Amino acid sequence: MSKLNPVTTHREFSGLPGAIGITIGLPSLIIFFALVSNEAYSVQGINLDFQAILSQLPQSSQEWIDLVFDKTVWAAYLVWFFVLVALDFVLPGKHMKGTTLRDGTQLDYKINGLAMSSTLIAVLLARFYQTENGYLPELSFIYDNQMKLTLVTTVFSFLLAVFVYVISFVPLVKPNAHGTRERILSINGNTGNPIYDWFIGRELNPRIGSWDIKLFCELRPGLLLWFLINLSCLHNQYHKYGQVTDSVILINVLQGFYVFDGVLNEEGLLSMIDITTDGFGFMLSFGDLAWLPWVYSFQARYLSLPENTLTLGRGNVAIIVGIMALGYYIFHSSNKQKSDFRQGKLEHLQLESIQTTTGSRLLCDGWWGASQHINYLGDWLIGWAWCLPTGFQTPLTYFYVVYFGTLLVHRQTRDEAKCRAKYGKQWEEYEEKVPYKIIPYVY
Repeated sequence: MSKLNPVTTHREFSGLPGAIGITIGLPSLIIFFALVSNEAYSVQGINLDFQAILSQLPQSSQEWIDLVFDKTVWAAYLVWFFVLVALDFVLPGKHMKGTTLRDGTQLDYKINGLAMSSTLIAVLLARFYQTENGYLPELSFIYDNQMKLTLVTTVFSFLLAVFVYVISFVPLVKPNAHGTRERILSINGNTGNPIYDWFIGRELNPRIGSWDIKLFCELRPGLLLWFLINLSCLHNQYHKYGQVTDSVILINVLQGFYVFDGVLNEEGLLSMIDITTDGFGFMLSFGDLAWLPWVYSFQARYLSLPENTLTLGRGNVAIIVGIMALGYYIFHSSNKQKSDFRQGKLEHLQLESIQTTTGSRLLCDGWWGASQHINYLGDWLIGWAWCLPTGFQTPLTYFYVVYFGTLLVHRQTRDEAKCRAKYGKQWEEYEEKVPYKIIPYVY
């Protein structure tokens, strides 16, 4: 057994059955969302016409091949992905060190979210002024090929997961700090079961040279595609129906703000569990490239259809913006407080904390005296602000807050187990001082 890469004994998601179930289930779910939010069929209320839904699917193997492997759509997506890869190399940015790894080293990351997002906006504005009446064929292409793009991103994420799994067995070109050519594997993805390790992610930080595949996928192709999908819905509503409703505008503004806030603050991702702990396998590959753009854009796609047109009015818009602002304030302020505390910037406030045997301190004051993950509450409120513009026409448009709430509870459970093992009695003391997990006085 390698000292650098111990064998994984604990399995997430109930092990292999859960991995197989998620690998089949989640792609099926985003295909379902595409089938119930298009020009041919849109869900109404709680009733689903399964005959009408299933009739949209191909009836022969050749039709399936034509749908999944449309050459034009594949070419468009590959150009999108690899142009972003090229821009990641050539655009300027600052270099930062990541978390200290098990071999004592720190990886170098290039942070250029500002340059990347500015380039995308500049291209969109240039195209807008070049075309007649602001009609962008690129946005129409995205809107008209939602199902095909859903399938392309799913297949591509599958292939990328295979690629990073295979290269995790290839020795490093240069010896690491231990004098070996071992790659650093994920603590969760070294079980020896190829299917489970492929799913959860065998290597912690798969790279090609200095280019980090995991960080790129977290904040580039899927996140920015989400922004373009939303924009395509607004674009389609205006050019096809001659109007843009305030609900579609609001969704674009709120989610666009979130997208670019995430890209501009990408350095914060270097300390998050996705980068520091989780391997990069199908779970993250699919989540970043397919799940994120197609699940998170569901509200915009639903509202863009003529039968779902919804005008909110100024009062409702103000309430929803207020919920978004409150969620963002909690999320941003709490994360900043913890970051400033770790950097010693808040010593003058004498915030209450618990000294641990590891040398770190557990903050249990300010925002972090309200709950153990108060930032999760802020993030969840933001999700509500994205769903409320759809009104109460169907519960399906509220899938995101249910899914995201479940995800946050799962993250909290994982973090709690890790901290209990790491801090021991100090964690028990912390739980006595801060008993609530996410929502103060509730959970």
